[in-house]
Amino acid sequence: MNLKQTVEFLESRLSGEVPSLMMVLGSGWGELIAEMMDIESRLSYSDIPGFPVSTVEGHAGHLISGRIAGTRLLAMQGRFHYYEGYSMAEVTFPIRVFRELGGRGLFLTNAAGGIDSRFQPGDLMLIKDHINLMGDNPLRGPNETRHGPRFPDMTAAWDAGLAGAVRTAARASSVDIKEGVYLAVSGPNFETPAEIRAFATLGASAVGMSTVPECLVARHAGMRVVGISCITNVAAHEGAAPLSHEEVGDVAAAARKRVSALIGAALPRIEETLNLNPDAP
Repeated sequence: MNLKQTVEFLESRLSGEVPSLMMVLGSGWGELIAEMMDIESRLSYSDIPGFPVSTVEGHAGHLISGRIAGTRLLAMQGRFHYYEGYSMAEVTFPIRVFRELGGRGLFLTNAAGGIDSRFQPGDLMLIKDHINLMGDNPLRGPNETRHGPRFPDMTAAWDAGLAGAVRTAARASSVDIKEGVYLAVSGPNFETPAEIRAFATLGASAVGMSTVPECLVARHAGMRVVGISCITNVAAHEGAAPLSHEEVGDVAAAARKRVSALIGAALPRIEETLNLNPDAP
């Protein structure tokens, strides 16, 4: 992967100044956000030098730029997953590229299984912290100091200021949003009931197969990160019906109205927070 080549390609193809905010769209989020956006440009991942290609249903594979509620942003319409066989460096390569383009804020979204007994399918969860049980780390290996420190602090991995902007937006749009800890596993299988009990003991509220690597690389590079999970199923327990990826997509689609209202209200507030305090950790 040639970071410089990818950055130069995108600088030549993106319309206008590169936005300061990027969203990574998880299962069920991509089509909705694209529909909300006044699109300026759309690039297929297969046309971007160095970009992997998403192989998962529900991940369209486009980098789009435009405006939502007046806020300019880049959006990854589909992400890359460790379970697809990509390395951690490949999974997080777009985050490195965005930072090199001048990006300052990262808005991560995903579909997740609910562990907290209070969660129901369709709930939205603001990520307040995470647990990495993926068995790997994108920061492993030689460290390039121009990207970030050898031992980056993750005490505030999920930005308090941006989280506050989302909470304010949720109140303004009358959207109920939960909060919790996201636990990441490598996948691709759904979890066993014993694993879910163990994760609950560790303090996890929801479980998924993405997001944490992107957060780690963004924070390593000094970006501010906020994230929302759509709880698309209740994670495995004895007597539960079998889980499927189709169920994930169906529940995410059913939450479209609330997601649309929340994102429309949140993005201008996130942009304002980034601009008011651009150097906040």
